[in-house]
Amino acid sequence: MQWTPREDLLTFEEIERAATLLVDTFGIESIRITGGEPTVRANLSKLIEKLSKLNVDLSLTTNGATLPLVAEDLYNAGLDRINISLDTLDRQRFESLTRRDNLKQVLQGIEIAKSVGFNPVKINMVVIKGFNDDEVLDFVSFGRENGLVVRFIEFMPLDADETWKKSQVMSQNEILALISSHYDLEPISRGSSPAARWKFADGVGEIGIIATVSEAFCDACDRIRLTADGKFRNCLFAIEEYDVRALLRDNAEDEKINELFSHAVKQKWEGHQIGKSVFIRPSKSMSQIGG
Repeated sequence: MQWTPREDLLTFEEIERAATLLVDTFGIESIRITGGEPTVRANLSKLIEKLSKLNVDLSLTTNGATLPLVAEDLYNAGLDRINISLDTLDRQRFESLTRRDNLKQVLQGIEIAKSVGFNPVKINMVVIKGFNDDEVLDFVSFGRENGLVVRFIEFMPLDADETWKKSQVMSQNEILALISSHYDLEPISRGSSPAARWKFADGVGEIGIIATVSEAFCDACDRIRLTADGKFRNCLFAIEEYDVRALLRDNAEDEKINELFSHAVKQKWEGHQIGKSVFIRPSKSMSQIGG
């Protein structure tokens, strides 16, 4: 684990300025706070309060371990929605995966998030063949019983230890076939969302599948990313970054920062090419980029 020096991270004011430019100039309609893990940032609710004034859909993705302590503050600060990353419901498997025995706290955090008013609460499960693919139906039941939206995510080549193999990917078709063998599903219109969605025919909830590997949705993707250390990325799998932090700290004029955003988005490639010989793995892991 390589920790980023505190002085390299964007301040709340720098994040607010960049976000304001993106909203006011380019019409960005939603902002998601990710990480690493955003709740380790002191006084996170102050950032939420600043961004909530931008009139956007404001959400946060977290591992949920500290949600019992911060959920109410985040909700009161103006956070609209919350996504919780949870890849297993088995305590030993959870500890093996995360190196922490925190499953109990995460489950408590889910309940507290619901109780303070977050709706919907979404669960993100990365499905890995041979590791947790035997829990897909458990997560379906967990979501239906607790009023949660579960989103199954194909395993992507952004793992920190770089052990990813295509054989470990449980594809959208495989996930859907498994769930459909037990439940009747009806498709929901997708739009530009990264998740393809289905509702249960009996009316009890819905699921989503993010099929970055087997059913790439690059042609409809409208996501951009600003990392915690101020690098702008036009794709999750981009191999080039653009230094927004330098401009912010040089007190650059708005127009110059907007020019960087425009230029970077124009360089967005046609597709990430995962699984093909021309694919180039990003030098950073998901925890360094932000999901």
